[in-house]
Amino acid sequence: MIYKDLNIEELEKELAKVNEEFNRLKGLNLSINMSRGQPSQEQLDLSMPMMDVLNSKADLRCEDGIDCRNYGVLGGINEAKKLLGDLIEVPASNIIIYGNSSINVMYDQVARSFAKGVMGSTPWCKLDKVKWLCPVPGYDRHFAITEYFGIEMINIPMSQDGPDMDLVEKLVSEDESIKGIWCVPKYSNPSGITYSKEVVKRFAHLKPKAKDFRIYWDNAYSVHHLYFDNPDYLDEILNECKKAGNPDIVYKFTSTSKISFPGSGIAALAASDANLVDIKKQLSIQTIGFDKVNQLRQVRYFKNLDGIKEQMRMHANILRPKFEAAEEILDANLGGLGIGNWTKPHGGYFISYDGYNGTAKEIVAKCKEIGILLTDAGAAFPYHLDPNDSNIRIAPSAPQLDKVKEAIYAFCVVSKMVTLQKLINEKKEG
Repeated sequence: MIYKDLNIEELEKELAKVNEEFNRLKGLNLSINMSRGQPSQEQLDLSMPMMDVLNSKADLRCEDGIDCRNYGVLGGINEAKKLLGDLIEVPASNIIIYGNSSINVMYDQVARSFAKGVMGSTPWCKLDKVKWLCPVPGYDRHFAITEYFGIEMINIPMSQDGPDMDLVEKLVSEDESIKGIWCVPKYSNPSGITYSKEVVKRFAHLKPKAKDFRIYWDNAYSVHHLYFDNPDYLDEILNECKKAGNPDIVYKFTSTSKISFPGSGIAALAASDANLVDIKKQLSIQTIGFDKVNQLRQVRYFKNLDGIKEQMRMHANILRPKFEAAEEILDANLGGLGIGNWTKPHGGYFISYDGYNGTAKEIVAKCKEIGILLTDAGAAFPYHLDPNDSNIRIAPSAPQLDKVKEAIYAFCVVSKMVTLQKLINEKKEG
C-alpha cells in the first residue's frame, strides 16, 4: 500500500489504527536515547585493558628515549605518529599528534586562519566575507564551528558518490571568499556513504580562486567497518593531491576517539610539509606539547595497525546487530509505503532517514513524547535549516540491542502517524 494513493477515508482509517498503537507505546514510559553516535557501555569496556598498560613502575620513555612525563615534543612522539599515520595511510613525517579531540583540531585550524591567515594569506578576520561549502546532510559539529565564526555556509547536495562536484568545482573556481569545505569521506555522518574514486580525484584537482582554500577532510571513520570482509574503499587524499600538483589544498584529520575511549583518545592532523611548517609556527606558541603519556598508552596498547583493526572487529561485532535490526524493522514497517527512505551503511555510526517533506520536526517531537530521543530535525544542515524538513539522523550505537528494536519500531509508528496526518491535511486543502 502506498499512502499517497489512498483517499481521505482510507487514510483516516489507517491513522486511527496507528494512533491506537502510538497511545499504547506512550503508556510504556520508554526512555531510549538515540540522539548522538556514542559508543555503548559494552564498547567502552573493550578498551579497559588499556588502563593496565601504564602504572607507577612503567618506563615512560618513548622509543627515542624521551621521558613522556616531561615537557616537549611539539608534534607528538614518533611511535604515535607512525600508528596514526598507518591508520590514515600517510607518512609519520606528515602527522602532528594533538590532544583527545579531532573536532578541537578543526576548530583550531579555523581560528588560526581567522587570526593569522593561511601560509601568508590575509587573515580571515580582515576580510569582508568568508564562505564555506557544506555537503548535506552533514555533521552538525562541523557546521557549529563555521557558524560560530560567522562564516556563511552554502549547502552542497550529496549523492551516493559524495558531494555534487560539478557545483563544488564551479563555486570554488569563481568565488575567492570560499575558504573551505567540510568532508566526512568514509561512512559519512550521517548518510554512511563513502566518496567514490572519481570524487576524490576531482577534489585533488580542484582549482580554487582562493589560494587559502582548504579541504577539511575528517576521516573519522576510516576503520569503522560493520563488515570487515567487505569494507568500503576510499582513495588516500593527500597522495592524490600530491599527484595532482595540489599538495597544500587539504588538511586531513583523524583520532582514536571511537577506537579507544571517546573522551581520552589521541587526535591527529596530516598535511603537506608546507602546511605543517605554517601550523607549527602558531602551535609552538599555543603549547609546549600535548599529552605524551596518553600517546604512549595508546601505542603500547594497540602496538600497530593490526592491533587497531582487531579492536575494530570487536566494535563491529557489537554494532552490526544493532544496525541490521534497525534496517530490518524499518523495511518491515515502512517499506512499500512511499513515505521515507533510509540508508543502509557499511560502517560508521548513523542511519540517515529522509521522510515525507514537512514531517521531520513533528516526527522528532512525537518520538520525544513517547520517550525516544533523537537528534533535532535539521541538525544535519547548516543553521539547522533543512529546506525540506525531511531528514532525521538515527544513532543506534549506544542503546542495548533490545532497546534499539523498541526505539526503531516506535519511530516507524510515529513516522506513519505524522505522515498520514500530513497527507490527510494536504488532501483536504487540495
